Amino acid sequence: MKRSSVIRRVVLAATAVVLAAGCTPWGDDTGKGTVSPAPTTAAPAPTSGGTGDDKPSSPATPSASATASTGTPSASATTEAPTGRILMKDGDENAQVRELQARLRQIGYFDRAPTGFYGTMTAGAVKGFQKKRELPQTGSVDETTWQRLLGMTRKPTAAELRPATTNKLDTPDPRCMTGRVMCISKESRTLAWMIDGKVVSSFDVRFGSENTPTREGEFKVEWKARDWTSTIYHTPMPYAMFFSRGQAVHYSADFAARGYNGASHGCVNVRDKAKLAVLFDQVKVGDKVVVHW
Repeated sequence: MKRSSVIRRVVLAATAVVLAAGCTPWGDDTGKGTVSPAPTTAAPAPTSGGTGDDKPSSPATPSASATASTGTPSASATTEAPTGRILMKDGDENAQVRELQARLRQIGYFDRAPTGFYGTMTAGAVKGFQKKRELPQTGSVDETTWQRLLGMTRKPTAAELRPATTNKLDTPDPRCMTGRVMCISKESRTLAWMIDGKVVSSFDVRFGSENTPTREGEFKVEWKARDWTSTIYHTPMPYAMFFSRGQAVHYSADFAARGYNGASHGCVNVRDKAKLAVLFDQVKVGDKVVVHW
């Protein structure tokens, strides 16, 4: 085989991998349902897609009364000391984090739907719980913190782990405070449609999986399509607003049916079709899109 043929096959293979990371291939900028031919050279790679009333535990150091009477620390003074082994921390994303959030929500420390992602909001809730119990306020969950929480709460139900209620909005990213912008938070899993710093409407959203991540950063709406079908996955994408090559904000029937049990192929899925239809008519090509943690 000639060297030129080998190089061409490698380039085309790399192009296919990159394009498959989004919901559709590179579309044209008319939004009329046609698709531009795939590039013959490799496309650029994606950029990164309480109210409990229990008594506080005894301090880890000996109490004055304990040492005065026996000369050695009392048993209760040491049993509640943190072990040092961290079970959950900032950046983790798994089922145990979702359970943590649901349990914290039961006793008033976490005021949004569990997401399974351990970010600044979860760390703040954990610190609040630790402060009330006079535990070290690390914001991470060690064995002592976890056992105290387990003792105060019950095993979350399926509805508590994945409630149908709307997620609470995150604090807007500074880039969202001027102009017309779809401000999208991966941590709270929300989209806020904002104009000059004011929230006009908001939505629950979900994102791509680890293999097909939703890109983060500041973008613009490149083109729109009221009725669109993915040319890669052959699934409907109503009210699609494309902002980063093949990635778009769009309605997802799968998200509406399964919630956070699933994931997109890189797009920002919305599950409220009626509300998204209104947003689609308000958003203009060129409006800003900010995707952040």
